[in-house]
Amino acid sequence: MPSNTTPLAETDPVVEPVETKNTAHVHAALTRTSTGKEDLRELESGLDSLQSDAERKHRIDWSRILLPVAALLVLVLVWQFYVSLGVKRRDLVPGPLDVVGQMGVLWGEGKLQEAMWTSLQRGLVGFLISVAIATPVGLLLAQVAPLRRAFGPLISGLQVLPSVAWVPAAIIWFGLTDATVYFVVFMGAIPSIINGLISGVDQIPPQFRRVGTVLGANRLQMALQVVLPAALPGYLGGLKQGWAFSWRSLMAAEIIAVGGTIGFGLGSLLDQGRALSDMTVVMSAILLILGVGILIELLVFAPIEKRLLRRRGLLAGSTR
Repeated sequence: MPSNTTPLAETDPVVEPVETKNTAHVHAALTRTSTGKEDLRELESGLDSLQSDAERKHRIDWSRILLPVAALLVLVLVWQFYVSLGVKRRDLVPGPLDVVGQMGVLWGEGKLQEAMWTSLQRGLVGFLISVAIATPVGLLLAQVAPLRRAFGPLISGLQVLPSVAWVPAAIIWFGLTDATVYFVVFMGAIPSIINGLISGVDQIPPQFRRVGTVLGANRLQMALQVVLPAALPGYLGGLKQGWAFSWRSLMAAEIIAVGGTIGFGLGSLLDQGRALSDMTVVMSAILLILGVGILIELLVFAPIEKRLLRRRGLLAGSTR
């Protein structure tokens, strides 16, 4: 009997969610006219796979919690082991317990709460304003080719330029005020968000725009209802990079610009520890800066990315 199957090399690979494949197997087995042993086995296999997929969705992946905690414990033990060797003086390389004790002292003095609140407030406000500025600019550059050719290289150059280079200029322009800090944050975050959005728009299949045109979408509707949702993966990558750049820019500004009406942030705490030659304060500030970055990633960006991948059918059966 001649085979109707097409050779693998001649077909384009199509990635389907695991749940869709399992549902197709069940439907195919139920709609056949004959129910032989092979059909029954296929039906049973499809139902088992669907059940396992449902259980996997509701099951907590403890490895995502236990593995990072285990890695953190290993690093702390290595740190303590190095300190116990006495290679460096204790005032130059304090142990984990020394740093934790210093954090308790700073908490009792209220400095820790003040520094955390000041930096988080600046970082979040600056990042949200950057998103509000960069999103329409990115859409405009992605939609209008002459503007992209004119300003694209400049945006890429600003993204490569270390944002700490803007601190001296910002101090001269705005003085020792919060405007200096926010300006440096903007210059660090906005180019990354714009380039991320443009990269996401470049990956949109041309059929999406054609469908929008056929349905009568104008330029604004095309940008907001077709282009922006389709560019979400690249846009999210730009947002993540923009947050990283804004957080680093903020720390650089707080370390360099000290005094005036600028409040006391984590960067100021780090610089204070340097001025006092107190490594426990320096290490406390470094660990807090690192901790905030990790928490923002885990509590904000990771859930959004996971939800986006699940809605697009790219997370089922994933080993991430």
